[in-house]
Amino acid sequence: MNAEVSLIQIRGILPAHSGAAIFLGNEEKVFIIQVEAAMAQVIGNFLSEAPKERPLTHDLMSDVFKGFGIEVERVIITELKNSTYFARMILKMENELGVKIVELDARPSDCLAIAASQKVPVYVTDSLFEEVEDMSEVLEQINQSGEEEGGLTDE
Repeated sequence: MNAEVSLIQIRGILPAHSGAAIFLGNEEKVFIIQVEAAMAQVIGNFLSEAPKERPLTHDLMSDVFKGFGIEVERVIITELKNSTYFARMILKMENELGVKIVELDARPSDCLAIAASQKVPVYVTDSLFEEVEDMSEVLEQINQSGEEEGGLTDE
């Protein structure tokens, strides 16, 4: 992937009517990706480093990567088509034969879960970042009301 990208973070998670809203962004702009409620819970648990009784699917993936010497370098939210976000996961494996970089198509929610579990950077393509609606003020309002009610899960 040769697109220009901007570093973003998960800025908050808020339950919504059809799942949850993941607020992503930086100081410049914040946007929302809708995910299933269960995925939002998984991402939130990774962010808060909540203990688990058993490994989850994303833990299993991380263990498989580790077992084969594969490092998740970064994830990139790449585009929006027909109200669906797309993402790529960049993997790196280095051994005596050299370095291999693999770029995988993946759901943004899976990329965010892996990024949160492995503490790797999340990026958005600059073209997508320009396209999405800025939700910074909405996030700020939620955080202000959340301070009174304990509302938004925030990193």
